[in-house]
Amino acid sequence: MKIVVGLGNPGKEYENTKHNLGFMFLDYINKKYLNGNFKTFKNNKILEGSIGEKKIVLAKPQTYMNLSGDAVINLKNWYKVDNDDILVIYDDFDIPFESIRYRESGSAGTHNGMKDIINKLSSKDIPRLRIGTGGLKKEKQEIISFVLSKFSRNELDALDEIFEKAYAKLKDFLDK
Repeated sequence: MKIVVGLGNPGKEYENTKHNLGFMFLDYINKKYLNGNFKTFKNNKILEGSIGEKKIVLAKPQTYMNLSGDAVINLKNWYKVDNDDILVIYDDFDIPFESIRYRESGSAGTHNGMKDIINKLSSKDIPRLRIGTGGLKKEKQEIISFVLSKFSRNELDALDEIFEKAYAKLKDFLDK
């Protein structure tokens, strides 16, 4: 069993924002490969299914981003999985738009959702897939206004291709 957590914020006002890229990726995976219905369970919206021979749980924490660790630890304990059976997918404004970076361990960087997960699971050894949103000017632009901004039409049009690249990394994770 593998748990794939896409980070985002619950609520209509956050749909199609850069910070909800994890939710958007899981919706893409569901639509293209699973065709199921998410249900509410332990502070998450989850969908159980299979990709190939691998049983997976797609999870969208229903806590706000900064408390994502609460939702993730609930799933870890319920499904009795190790940290290395959990893949966290989230936006990262520190890497260019369209870039994808996979790591099995490390710091959370500037991402508060990942910081909370590392804190609650008491480990930096948690696989993560970061999808770049880039574009944040390092000058005085507020981080919050950037990550909560909506994707442009051109960016939305590019997401299918980006998500296919991310899906290839997800498959690599599932094959471990």
